[in-house]
Amino acid sequence: MKCILYFIFPLMMINTTLIDFNSETELEDWTIVNDTVLGGVSSSSIELTKDGHANFKGKVSLEKNGGFASVRYNCPDTKLGDTTKALLRIKGDGNEYQLRFKETASDGHSYIIAFPTSGEWETVELELAEMVPSFKGRQLNMDNFDHTFIDELSLFIGNEELSFDLLIDKIELE
Repeated sequence: MKCILYFIFPLMMINTTLIDFNSETELEDWTIVNDTVLGGVSSSSIELTKDGHANFKGKVSLEKNGGFASVRYNCPDTKLGDTTKALLRIKGDGNEYQLRFKETASDGHSYIIAFPTSGEWETVELELAEMVPSFKGRQLNMDNFDHTFIDELSLFIGNEELSFDLLIDKIELE
């Protein structure tokens, strides 16, 4: 009798790192976009900490019809392949944020997904298929995110008066 042994190894997902902050990271592809573009008075900034993390912080104000702050990362033609998740290694402040993708930077709409933060270092896993199309806070009658590349990602906070402070270690795709 012949015995054949088969070894089955689990399939390993390979992560694609979009950004891994360190003390040498340049921030020229990151842009602050606040409600000031519409006459609001919210303020925010992004800078590197001495530990090499990005720090997105500021204050959202509802004055003058404002209400949001965001930071955008320009990443033209970033291939997603069969990616199904975004993994964010972050330390938040207990506030809820949104991850937003644009397939083409010139698109008016974004695909968004909200996520809470705990105040501790954590890896937040977000299902890309759950990202909904949105324009100026309104969900659009379009399919959820199902694209194979993006030109831009952003982190967004808003719709209430608050101060915020988000540390970002890395953003990966799986």
